[in-house]
Amino acid sequence: MDLLTMTGMLGQGFLVSLQIFAFTLVGSLPLGMLVAFARMSKFRPLALLARAYISIMRGTPLMLQMFAIYFMPYYVFGISLTTDSKWYATIFAFIINYAAYFAEIYRSGIQSVPRGQYEAAEILGYSPAQTFVRIVLPQVVKRILPAVTNEVITLVKDTSLAFSIGVIEMFTVAKQLVAAQVSMAPFVIAAAFYWVANFVIDLAAGRIERRLDYYHD
Repeated sequence: MDLLTMTGMLGQGFLVSLQIFAFTLVGSLPLGMLVAFARMSKFRPLALLARAYISIMRGTPLMLQMFAIYFMPYYVFGISLTTDSKWYATIFAFIINYAAYFAEIYRSGIQSVPRGQYEAAEILGYSPAQTFVRIVLPQVVKRILPAVTNEVITLVKDTSLAFSIGVIEMFTVAKQLVAAQVSMAPFVIAAAFYWVANFVIDLAAGRIERRLDYYHD
């Protein structure tokens, strides 16, 4: 099999990896914000619940979470598994796992804003919502951008974990090609796909960071 054919097959697998990546970001970024607010809530039971959720998600392997979510409907509720079950389990596991990490990043950013800025906004007549959107949020975005970028880059690579429950993404295709062709070339090409994707993310994050330079700490 020539390199062009292998690249095409890996490219199709990479599209699946990108779907996992996109669905995870769309779900985990807003969910992480909700969890961060719950974690900072003055209502202690809610704060403790959010803290426990974050602890469990960050303290157990993502692969284990995927297996648990995939098999739970069958072993707990007796629901038969389908072909689509693997896909839904993967997406759900990725979203709830990454939401926990994003929640802690958000929380650290929000709590890093000096209390005096909230007080100044209150004196100027801003509502709590206006204070957060117009004053706090732009500063938080600038402060957490490096950490969020790091998590997003990690997510690109973590999509390869989907192979563990049988989702055919790029890493799965690469393993199959390596076994069939007895060659390391598919791994090299797959590595190039991952690197290019992360390089683009890094460039985009750098551009955003430069646009936010007017928000000085």
